[in-house]
Amino acid sequence: MIRKRHNFNTLADLYGYAVEKHSKREASQYIDGSQHYTYAEFDETCRRISRLLANFGIMPYNKVAIFSQNMPNWTVAFFAITAFGRIAVPMLTDLSANEITNILSHSDSRALFVSKKLLPKVPKEALENIAVVICTDDLSVLMINNNDYTCDGQIATPREDDIATIIYTSGTTGAAKGVMLSHRNLCANVQEAWHAHKVYRKDTFLSILPMAHAYEMSIGMLYPFSQGSKVYYISKPPTPTVLVSALADIRPTTMLSVPLVIEKIYRSSVAPTIAKSPTLTWLKEHMPWLLYWIVGSKVKKVFGGKIKFFGIGGAKLDPEVETFLHRARFPYAIGYGLTETAPLICDAAPFKTKVGSTGKPSHGVQVRLENVNPETGEGELVAKGDNVMRGYYKDYNRTLEVLTPDGWFHTGDLAYCDDKGRYYIKGRMGSVIVGASGENIYPEEIESVINGIEGINESLIVERQGQLVALVHFQESVLDWNFEGEEKFLHSVEEKKQQVLDYVNSHVNKNSQVKEVKVQKEEFSKTATKKIRRFLYKDKDEVNPNAIAEETPEEPTETSTDNNDNKQ
Repeated sequence: MIRKRHNFNTLADLYGYAVEKHSKREASQYIDGSQHYTYAEFDETCRRISRLLANFGIMPYNKVAIFSQNMPNWTVAFFAITAFGRIAVPMLTDLSANEITNILSHSDSRALFVSKKLLPKVPKEALENIAVVICTDDLSVLMINNNDYTCDGQIATPREDDIATIIYTSGTTGAAKGVMLSHRNLCANVQEAWHAHKVYRKDTFLSILPMAHAYEMSIGMLYPFSQGSKVYYISKPPTPTVLVSALADIRPTTMLSVPLVIEKIYRSSVAPTIAKSPTLTWLKEHMPWLLYWIVGSKVKKVFGGKIKFFGIGGAKLDPEVETFLHRARFPYAIGYGLTETAPLICDAAPFKTKVGSTGKPSHGVQVRLENVNPETGEGELVAKGDNVMRGYYKDYNRTLEVLTPDGWFHTGDLAYCDDKGRYYIKGRMGSVIVGASGENIYPEEIESVINGIEGINESLIVERQGQLVALVHFQESVLDWNFEGEEKFLHSVEEKKQQVLDYVNSHVNKNSQVKEVKVQKEEFSKTATKKIRRFLYKDKDEVNPNAIAEETPEEPTETSTDNNDNKQ
C-alpha cells in the first residue's frame, strides 16, 4: 500500500516503486487472456519501447500522442512516455479527422501510438511531422517518416512540476483546451484516491471508461498500478451483454463508471421489475427495507458479487437512481472534479454518500465558494491544491480566466455547502438560465424530473425566445421511428409530448415551467463521460452526430470539455 513515508512525487517514482514492489504480480490483461503482463514483464516492455522512441530521436519533453481503445498496451505506451521524461497526449477514440489533425499539430506531437482499428481515422496529412507510428495492438512500428532512425534520442528523470500529459478536453460548452497536467498533479490524485478508498494488491479493476480521460487515467489506471492491483480490459465494445459476461467472469472489486450506465440499468431493468411485480410493489409500500435488500442483492450479483467500490463520476447522478442505490446498500461512491484538477476535487466513499451531494473536499484539496448569493447560499466553487493544472497549452489568456496567481482554480460550477461540509453542485454557470424575474433556473434539475418518466431515455432543457423548451429522446420501445410520418405515429408523439409536459410542470416550481416539448429522433451528441454537448443544441433541435466536427470550434485546436467532463 502507499504509506506515509512513501509519497510519490513523479510518475517515474510511482512506476519504479510498483514494478519493483509487485514484480511477480499480474498487472493487466484483456479478459480473453491476451496482452497479459506481470509487473516485471510490464517494466521490461516499457523500457524497450522507451528505447525505441529514443532511437527515433524522441527527446525528453517531446510530445507523444496515444490514439487507441482501452487495452494493457495503452498503459505501456503511457509509462514508456511519461516515466522517461516525455509528455503524453492522449486522444479520445471518437474524435473526428479534423480534431485528430488539430490535436497532433497543436500539441507538436513527434510520435504516435495508434491501434489498428483507429489508424484509418488518422488523416495522412496529420502524420507529416510524426517521426514514428507505433501500433498499440502488438507494439510494432507501423510507419517511419523519412526513415528517421537517428538513435540520438534521450531519456530523462522527470521532476514533479514537469508536464506529464496534455489532455485535450472533450465536453459540453464549446471549444476545448489542452490541459497541462504535471507529475505532481497526477501523483496528488493517487494520494487523494488512497485517502478516499483504499485498494490493495488483491483488488481487481474492470476498466470500461476511456483511458484518455483524466478520470479513468488517474483513478482507473495510475491508482491500481501504484497498489499492485490487476486491471482487466474488454477487447469488444462494452455492450450490456458483453459487460454482464465480463462481470461474471472476473468478478471485479472495483469499477469506475458514469451515471448513464447505472441509470440505464435502473430504468431498463430494476424499476420495471418492481413495477410489474405485485409482490415487490407490495413490499415497496409496506416493507421497503426488505425490497431494497432483495433487489440490491440481485444488482450486486449482476456485478459479480464482489464489488466493493463502484465509482460514479462525469456528471450528476439522477436523485431517484441514487436514492435506490443508497437504500439498497450498493457500494457506490461519488466523485467530483474536472480535467483541470486531474480530476478529483470532492469525493464521498461507499456508505458515506448523501443523496444529491458530491461529498467533501478530497485529501489535500482546499475548496471554497466565491461570489455567494446571500439568499440561496450558492456561489462558484473554486479549488486549490497539488491537483490543479499548470495551465492550458499555448493559451495563456484562457489560463488567466480560470487560474488566479495564487493558485485558485475557478471551476465554473455553482454549488452550496451544508453544515456538515458537504458540497452540492447546482449546475454550470454557463448553463444556468436567468428567468424573467431574474431568478436562476437550473436545467439539470428539470432534466432530472423528465428523465424519471418511464420510457424516456434522456432530455435537455434549452431556452427559446424567453421560454423553456424540453428536447426529449424516448427509448426505442416507446417510439418506433420506422412508422415516422404515419398518422398513428404522429398521434402517439403528440400524446407523449403532452404527457411529459403535464408531468414535468406538476413536479417543478412556477419559474421552471416548460412551455414546449420537442422530440429528438437521434440520441444527443455526448462527451466521453456521456454528458450531452449542450452548446450544440442552443439554437437547434436536432444535431447530426456525423457533423460534430463542423459544429465544434476549431481554434486553437480543440475537441471540447469544460470538464465537468471530468465531472466526477
